[in-house]
Amino acid sequence: MHALDRKLLRDFARLWAQALAIALVLGCGVAALLTSFVMYQALGDSRDAYYERNRFADLWATARRAPLSLLPEIAALPGVRTAEARIEGLVTLDIPGREEGAVGRILSLPASGEPLLNLPLLRSGRLPDPDATDEVAVNEPFARANRFVPGDSFFANLNGTRRELTITGTVLSPEFIYTLGPGAMMPDNEGFGVIFLPERAAAAAFDMSGAFNSLTVGLYKGASEPEAIDRIDALLDRYGGTGAHGRDRQVSHSFVSSELDQLWTMTIVMPPIFFGVAAFLVNMVLGRIVALERAEIGLLKALGYSNRMIAQHYLMLAALTAAVGILLGWGAGAWLAQGMARLYARFFDFPYLIFRGSWSVYVVAGLIGLASAAFGALRVALSAARLPPAVAMQPPAPPRFRRGATDLLMARLRLSQPAMMILRSITRWPARAAMSALGIAMGVAVLSAASFFDDAMDKMLDTTFGLANRQDAVLMFAENRPEIVLDELRGLPGALQIEGQRVEPVVLRNGHLEKHTTLEARRPGADLSRIVGGSGRVIAAPPGGVVLAARLARQLGLA
Repeated sequence: MHALDRKLLRDFARLWAQALAIALVLGCGVAALLTSFVMYQALGDSRDAYYERNRFADLWATARRAPLSLLPEIAALPGVRTAEARIEGLVTLDIPGREEGAVGRILSLPASGEPLLNLPLLRSGRLPDPDATDEVAVNEPFARANRFVPGDSFFANLNGTRRELTITGTVLSPEFIYTLGPGAMMPDNEGFGVIFLPERAAAAAFDMSGAFNSLTVGLYKGASEPEAIDRIDALLDRYGGTGAHGRDRQVSHSFVSSELDQLWTMTIVMPPIFFGVAAFLVNMVLGRIVALERAEIGLLKALGYSNRMIAQHYLMLAALTAAVGILLGWGAGAWLAQGMARLYARFFDFPYLIFRGSWSVYVVAGLIGLASAAFGALRVALSAARLPPAVAMQPPAPPRFRRGATDLLMARLRLSQPAMMILRSITRWPARAAMSALGIAMGVAVLSAASFFDDAMDKMLDTTFGLANRQDAVLMFAENRPEIVLDELRGLPGALQIEGQRVEPVVLRNGHLEKHTTLEARRPGADLSRIVGGSGRVIAAPPGGVVLAARLARQLGLA
């Protein structure tokens, strides 16, 4: 081995603690990059493949009751590739062995065969017979949470009639990768299920013979989505249409897309922080090594070693440290990605997860790690290479300082000697002091943000469930009911206070701005469900007027 190679290995062994610290920081950056990007690829590829294979719709629309004769007119609209009518509704479920109530979302299956859009993927058993009235298929997470298997049965309240339904099979649907019940913030697979019922049975249960209340639409590639939505809204308006929407407002797709956005943000934001810190550490450690080895550098140059060989030696020291970090990052990244894949498979209801950790991702992560280490070592290596032998073999000349206004001010203030030394260091090296202060500030910010989250969540929960929504239970009806129902509910065992509320889906428009939301109506003096302002003060809607949330008002340009 050459003398510089032996020196390189001896320096690396001597500085193993500093090298390991830098390698760990660099490895965290490589692992974060691998984990986030590989999972971004896996989640995106799985979603796209699932959508394509099971014909995920492009548009959805609902109406109160639209005739089936309208379907050919919708299918003939410009840009529409496929249009499929169906019947859907919410029902109350009575599950054997479960004390709490459960809710089911009924979706009709066409009598002609499998759906044209949002094709359910059969996981066990079979789909219900089109002529059957008591056979259903349920989504697999609901069946798994309640330990249902094909052949089991449960009861459902279908439009006021208690019916026993027998499970013939379990399915997964691209519409319900992330399954949320009405008004729920998190999935509850035990208390909410998607139930696929034959079209004839669904039409009889919801009085929809010759009609539909749900529409799914597939568009041609390149078709104008806003134009198709406007045309569908115009056709369904007279039948109680509540507004068509695209994938961006489909609940499951929206949650999966948000997770993809978070993974991409993590890919962009997190790794550069670790790479930047690693570059800073490499620069600091190598700078001190060069300062201590000035005499050795001068001796090496006097013996004939060139500037290129000296610079290459210190760059190789940084590269050797980076190599250890990259290997650690590759191992940790592969392990974390596998764990995240299993977590996503449990959290999202994918039938499969396409996990392809391409070698190119590992290469890119390794090259970025090497580049960050080289960036931190480059200036130090070049400064060591430029040292003339005669200058390098002498101790560095002390810096020259001049007394300035700051020194005169400190003298008049009669500060102590340590205080004057600290202030002089800050004023004479302001950039170094600023960077040190920035590093401390970022560390404090990370700790503050982490502890702030718990307090913020406590405040949100207290405001939401202690001030605004103080009820113990919410009873939702499929249709509007007369207020006399409230008198009947007051007779329920344990009911202390009952309040009625009206909730309707609406589209608010102000010029070219519009927002799909809900309109809530409460009786004056409501005590259980209240409007709470930012200051915690209870707000009452004025007679003849409406109260908007501040964020909604900004979105619509209203005051």
